[in-house]
Formats: sequence, structure tokens, C-alpha cells
Amino acid sequence: MQTHILTVTQLTYQIKNLLEGTFPEVWVEGEISNLTIPQSGHAYFTLKDEHSQVRAVLFRSSHRHLKFTLQHGMQVICRGRLSLYEPRGEYQLIPDYIEPKGIGALQLAFEQLKTRLEKEGLFDPDHKRSLPVLPRRIGIITSPTGAALRDMLRVIKRRHPKMHIFIYPVPVQGVEAAPALIEALRYFNRERNVEVLIVGRGGGSLEDLWAFNEEAVARAIYASKLPVISAVGHETDYTIADFVADLRAPTPSAAAEMVVESERNFREGIRSFEIRLIRVTQQMLEHVRSTLRENMRILGDPRRGLEQYNQRVDDLVRRISLATAHGVRRDQARLGALNAGLGHLNPLAILSRGYSITRSYPAGGILKNAADAAPGIMISTKLLKGDVLSRIERIEVDQDR
Repeated sequence: MQTHILTVTQLTYQIKNLLEGTFPEVWVEGEISNLTIPQSGHAYFTLKDEHSQVRAVLFRSSHRHLKFTLQHGMQVICRGRLSLYEPRGEYQLIPDYIEPKGIGALQLAFEQLKTRLEKEGLFDPDHKRSLPVLPRRIGIITSPTGAALRDMLRVIKRRHPKMHIFIYPVPVQGVEAAPALIEALRYFNRERNVEVLIVGRGGGSLEDLWAFNEEAVARAIYASKLPVISAVGHETDYTIADFVADLRAPTPSAAAEMVVESERNFREGIRSFEIRLIRVTQQMLEHVRSTLRENMRILGDPRRGLEQYNQRVDDLVRRISLATAHGVRRDQARLGALNAGLGHLNPLAILSRGYSITRSYPAGGILKNAADAAPGIMISTKLLKGDVLSRIERIEVDQDR
């Protein structure tokens, strides 16, 4: 009997065909462990229970359509096929659908995204903008054929017939809904042709409302410079858009009521403010009058005070004039005495009594002693009137002086 010997590759190939032919589709339940997601976008993990484990690969084409995020320790139910990875000779599960056990995939995705965005601060009350008191232009982003739009238009027209309404039609469910909602938000923020936005639709299942749970839509609402009201579904329906928006309305009709104060109520409010303003103004005026009367009583007639001040000013002027005249006379006397003293000290005054001043010539130094002179030098003699220039012929020195 001849033995047929297989190569490793041949054996692996036959096992691969057997596995893929026998298990074209299987449902497997287990716990995710050893999860890795490289840059390729594929998810590699191990699916295990208490006794066994199997490797699994969720390729990028299926991974990108997953609504929730795979996590270590998560209990999941996988639908897929069995295959064999030939380079290592290991069989593996290749799922094309995964759902969390015990909770729907969409509900889990909702909770995961809500937790993550809340940690990032997208729900922070400090970021939320106030609505305008009475906007003149309102933008509505919703389906043009839905009952929600008709309800909002009816409420707005009833409460404020002259309101300008801009409608941006978008699909509100399906794969095209989220991109359309984002583009509508960007359009109104770019054009700035409205003062407030209403984003919403009527009720539905979690799947129907899912466009308003998309992360990209939430970030577009957060980035809006215009106030945004989220009006999605019924009162019990909550979406991520409700948490990010500046205001959440339980229904589209309620959103219309929130954004538009009825004209009659608005006029009544203005009249009430007017009455209060008049009353407060009258009270303030009466208080001012009372204070003025009390001050006038305390101060008395100001004309009498002015008369006393005028008399006091005249008295001060008279006293200042007398003091000034006395000071002038005193200063004149002192000036005369000082002038006489200077006259006595003035050396030129001595010349009028026959004296003279002799100086060396041309140096100009005063000669006080005959010994300081010498025959032949020139001297200058200053008289009362004029100077005399002469040459010394002889010097006589008084020995006693």
C-alpha cells in the first residue's frame, strides 16, 4: 500500500477548504481579550470563554461600520465564518457582524459616545449660548416632508405671523442624514442670515434617530456660533444632539414655542415694563423733591448768604488796601535809608569833596602807597569830573606813615 505524503502547505490548504466549506457562517459568543487595532484599521482579538479561545480578525471594511467601540473584557456575539491563517496554520474567526451581549449595539455606542464627549466638555453649561429675546429670522434644519416641520411652522405663524423663517431641507435618517445636517449647520454659520437654529425631526426608533447621535453632528453643533435648539423625537427621546445643543426641546412644537415669544405676550410684557418704569421713575422724582426741600430748609435763602459774603469781600478788600499802603510807605522809608547809606559808602562821592583816585597806567591798579610807584611811570588820576594822565618825575615818601 503506497502512502500519500502531503507537504505542510498542502495539508494546510486542505484543512482551510474543509473549515471554510463546513463553517461558512457561525454565531459565536465570548469575551474579547488581547485586542489590538493597528494603523491598518483591522481589529485583532481573542474570543474566549472559561475553557477555550479562538483568534478573530475584524477587517476594516466591517470595523468601520461598527457603531460602538470594541473594548477588552466586552461580552459579544459574533456572526462570521471560519478560516485558516496559512502562514501560522491557525484557524480563526472572521466576523462580519458583532453586537454586545445584553445591550444593543446602538445603545452601547450611544453610551460610549455620550461618556467620551461629556469628558471632553461638549456638554459644559458654560459653553451654551442664550437665545435671542425676539429673533427676527429663524433657521430650521429638518425634513421638508415631515410632520415636525408643519407643526413648527404652525406654532411660529400663530405666535408671530411676521417672523422670517429659513428652511434647510435635509434627510433625517439614513446614511445621508449626518453629512446633510453638518452641511446645513455650516451653511447658516457661514451666511449668518438667521439668529437662532432649530435642528430636529419627529419621533422614531433609536435607529431612526441615529443621525442625531453621530459624533460629527455633535461636534458641528458644538462649533456653531449661532444658538442651536435640538428638537428630536418625543419627550422621552434623548440624543447626543440634545446634550450638546444650547437648549433641548422635548418636541419640535415645543422648540417653536421656546424660540418665539407670542407677539401678544411680548407686547404685554413691554407694557408691564413700561408701567413699572413709570412707577419707579415717579418714586425717584418724589424722593429727589423731598431731599431738595429738606436741603433748602437747612441751607435757608441763599441770597442772604450771598449778601453776607459780598460784605465780607468788601471788608477784606479794604483791609488789604490799608495793609498794602502801609507796607509801601514802610518799604519806601527803608529804601531811602539804604540809598543814603550807599551814598556814604560810594567812593565816587568822596571825589566831590576834592579827593582823587590814582591808578597805575595802563594796568589800572589803585596806588595806596608812594613806595609802590617809581619815577618815569605813567599814572592816571580820577577826579570828580574827568581823568588826568601824567608821568612821575619825583617821589617823596612820608617816613612816618
